[in-house]
Amino acid sequence: MKTKVSILFYAKRAKASVNGSVPIYTRITINGKRIELSTNRFVDISKWSTEAGKMKGSSEEARTINSHLDMFKIKIIDGQMELIHKNIPVTAETIKNKILGFEERKRMLIPIFQDHNNKIKELVGKEYAPGTLERYKTSLKHTIDFLEWKYKISDIEIDKINHAFITDYEFYLRSVRNCANNTAVKYIKNFSKIIKICLANNWIDRNPFSNYKAKIREVERVYLSEEEIENIINKDFKTDRLSLVRDIFLFSCFTGLAYIDVKNLTKSHISLGIDGEKWIFTHRQKTETASKIPILPITQMIIDKYEDHPECCNQNKLLPILSNQKMNAYLKEIAGICEIEKELTFHIARHTFATTVTLTNGVPIESVSKMLGHKNLRTTQHYAKVLDKKVSEDMMILRNKMLSSNNDKIIKKAN
Repeated sequence: MKTKVSILFYAKRAKASVNGSVPIYTRITINGKRIELSTNRFVDISKWSTEAGKMKGSSEEARTINSHLDMFKIKIIDGQMELIHKNIPVTAETIKNKILGFEERKRMLIPIFQDHNNKIKELVGKEYAPGTLERYKTSLKHTIDFLEWKYKISDIEIDKINHAFITDYEFYLRSVRNCANNTAVKYIKNFSKIIKICLANNWIDRNPFSNYKAKIREVERVYLSEEEIENIINKDFKTDRLSLVRDIFLFSCFTGLAYIDVKNLTKSHISLGIDGEKWIFTHRQKTETASKIPILPITQMIIDKYEDHPECCNQNKLLPILSNQKMNAYLKEIAGICEIEKELTFHIARHTFATTVTLTNGVPIESVSKMLGHKNLRTTQHYAKVLDKKVSEDMMILRNKMLSSNNDKIIKKAN
């Protein structure tokens, strides 16, 4: 809606002094709403022209007062244009504050960041995972620590954040916090979301990230070989605790499901697939994309083993999974018992499914991507590395084909 502003100067008779002079006021009307401000000038009421809204005559006094009123009007118009330029609504209050020189409330970084985190917290379990909240809480802490380290302050005005701030923040994360490249880039990415909020709300008029570039480096994903999987399967553990962790880890190795997705599984997630066999139908919590996974024999054996487990019966769970922290702690024990030198974590099961279980056995990457619940093949390629064994097998086919072709040529020449 277009803002309509009108300006009127008048002599306020109600405030006449004992000597007969009256103060000159301006009445500013903005979309029908009025404000009145003193111009700090006085005039004899007999010398004031109500129609013209200025002092009569061409005396030195008249020229001085009328010039002041003209400048006052220009100040009002300039204030209006500045508000429009800054995308600030032109209202009676904003115009008044601009004319009187009241400082606009400065927007500070930390309250905006904290407000963002509070909203994430309210949506945990609905739109965000608990881990997402923890990452942003850590990002906020790093930001507060950086402000103290670099500027000796507890907060900063958002319009003071520039390219140098971003690069110094990255340096702090890499040096003082000793973050690896990808970790530092992720914290900077989290911070960039706060800047995007500021830009979207027109709280800042330039993007400090406009000339900033940072790249995630590809990390060599750890996965288990067929021999290591067999070793874990065949190992006889002395405690039910380790046997349970082993079984659920193997369940993930043969389904590709992440920890939280295994934890959320119920019996209702199992239905008959397009081939008439049992499949798992679920949605990944992280991306909300669908995962449809045929159940392999070993997977079904694990499901059957825990079908009557009290936790599964009482809490409608498919498997009695422990906390992620406990799972990873016990997996380290399992790695030691099975003489696996890799640092075993639950997420390795997902990489193992993508590489050793599927790709190595000739499952096309498109099918692997669909089962993993990825939105594009590039994400799957980070998980599923083509193994040397697969390269060897493929090249062996080519080698045999070429040998057969050469032998045919030799036979033809001999004949």
